[in-house]
Formats: sequence, C-alpha cells, structure tokens
Amino acid sequence: MPNPPKPTELKRKLGNPGKQKLPDENNLIVLPPINKTPEPDRKLFEAGQGLWNKVWSMGQTWISPNSDSELLLMTCEMVDERVRLRALVWNNPELWRERKALRDLDVAIVRNLSLLGFTPVDRSRLGVAEVKRQSKLEELRNRVNQKPSTAEVADNSSQTTPG
Repeated sequence: MPNPPKPTELKRKLGNPGKQKLPDENNLIVLPPINKTPEPDRKLFEAGQGLWNKVWSMGQTWISPNSDSELLLMTCEMVDERVRLRALVWNNPELWRERKALRDLDVAIVRNLSLLGFTPVDRSRLGVAEVKRQSKLEELRNRVNQKPSTAEVADNSSQTTPG
C-alpha cells in the first residue's frame, strides 16, 4: 500500500525533495463567500446542528450549498446517531455489536469530512487552502516595516510637547 499523500504545506517546508511542481500559492481557487449559513433540509439534533454550523463557518471558502449540502447533512445525521449510540454503548459495555457499529460510524464520519475537504491533504487536493505560517524572518521584517521612522517619531513628539 502506498504512503498517504503529504499536504502541500509539508512539501514546501521540506523543500520539495521530489522536485514535483507544487501549486502556485497565488493561483488558489477562491469561491465567493457564503453570506449566511443555509438551513438543513432535515431536522438535526444538537450535535448535528453544531457540526452543520461549524462546517459552514469554517469551510465557507470551499463548501458549496448546491453540491455539498446533502453529504454534509448526511454527515451531521451520522454525528447525531453517533451521540445516541455512544451513550448506549457507554451504559452497556456488553453490547459489542453496537460498539463495532460505533467504530464503523466513526470511520464513515471521518471519510465524509475528508471528502468535504476538512483535512490538510484534501484541502491541498482541492487547491483552496494552504496553511502558511509566518517565518521568524518574515515576522521581523513586518515588525521593522510597521515601525515609524525616527523622523516621524521626532515630528510627532515635537507637535505634542506644550510650548
């Protein structure tokens, strides 16, 4: 079985040892932002509704109400089912079939969230998101660029002193 793909962020950090062409940071696909969270077509309970709201707020740059809402709705329903099944298994440790069903449900939820782009690898495959942390050198340059020059400081201090 081959190794799982590495996120683009990790490839950039490692210096791209395979010398494969990486996606251009400036050519990422940007979808228009969603103004408000759409309402689910079916009733969700607390856990499912929480996931629904979180996904629409966090994934608004790549989640589409037209094509992704049904998969997301099914995933939210799985989360609701997981909460009830987990309580049943927690209270009855001898229910091994239900425990296995809970583990299978966990796998299905993770797979669906992955299909929706909620892992770094999947976001890089979609070409919509890349986590880029500011290096110490970039951070220092930004601080230096944001500091006012000594001439500006002298001008401001001379204007504020009473005469």
